[in-house]
Amino acid sequence: MNKSSAFDIVIVEDEPYLAGLHRDFIEQNFQLNVVGIAATLEQARTLLELHQPRLVLLDNYLPDGQGVDLMDSPLLKSFDCSVIFITAASDMQTCSHAMRSGAFDYIIKPVSFHRLRSSLERFMQLVETMNHVKVVDQTALDRLFNLPAINTPSTSSTKGIEPITLERVQRIFTAKPETSWSVEHVVEEVGISKTTCRRYLEYCVEMGFVVVEMQYGNIGHPRRFYRKKIGT
Repeated sequence: MNKSSAFDIVIVEDEPYLAGLHRDFIEQNFQLNVVGIAATLEQARTLLELHQPRLVLLDNYLPDGQGVDLMDSPLLKSFDCSVIFITAASDMQTCSHAMRSGAFDYIIKPVSFHRLRSSLERFMQLVETMNHVKVVDQTALDRLFNLPAINTPSTSSTKGIEPITLERVQRIFTAKPETSWSVEHVVEEVGISKTTCRRYLEYCVEMGFVVVEMQYGNIGHPRRFYRKKIGT
């Protein structure tokens, strides 16, 4: 599948940093075309009407409401669109609501890129099966509707990860294991772009070399810091 025939996807996330990470990860690893990023429900509805995407990555807590309510709207049900629900909400009521409303998957923040990869791979597998299988038996149905994330291979992609640069990034954490580093500080130390830095840091999170710490201030969104994982 080339880029022109890739499925359209809309990201609904009010934290610009996370939205950018998700966009970069998706476009670098999947034949999915990110056609827009929405920070509010109002923006999300506009993008959905305009593009009618095949997939939505949907955050729940938005400035003008909850994303889960969008799943019940006639707009989202008016065309063929799946939803991967990504949220900090871990209560069973929200989870149950999202699943009853037809969420393809439910991922709790902070997002593991291994977990997001698993969800996107299962979505692509589901679409591929639906496009090519016309007559099914029970075995095929079980395979189609029972694709648990736990069975997805756990190998991580190293696409875009260069060993020398990775070693330079990891070296600053090894030298100061008790220090929490922001993206900006790592950029300054290593001398790479922010986009590249984010990719390497999230890869380090995925492989278990560093952990994420969210620091909350009085104003604005929480800041994301990285610290070496104890024992690595």
